[in-house]
Amino acid sequence: MIRHIVMWKLKDEAEGASKEKNAQKLKLILEGLRTNIEEINAVEVGIQTNPDSDEALDVVLICDFETELDFQMYTRNAHHQKAISFIESVADKRFYVDYKVDM
Repeated sequence: MIRHIVMWKLKDEAEGASKEKNAQKLKLILEGLRTNIEEINAVEVGIQTNPDSDEALDVVLICDFETELDFQMYTRNAHHQKAISFIESVADKRFYVDYKVDM
């Protein structure tokens, strides 16, 4: 299984909305990917509950895929590309890790 974890630091304001509103919108978009992309086995999206530190990131995505090919299909999917377009407009920084999970 492949696990894909991405974390973002959002801009204070973007797309005419606050960081908090954009975090909520991003959560809805990312959770909706599972409906539209059959290769996703599981998806979890979290919003930072303790944003007081400058080191704190704002949103995290955790997705699981059965195979490397499923993950590649996900990255090429039009719904994923649309999500990336929104993310690029609201995010300041992005960190990620993709790794194999031994079952």
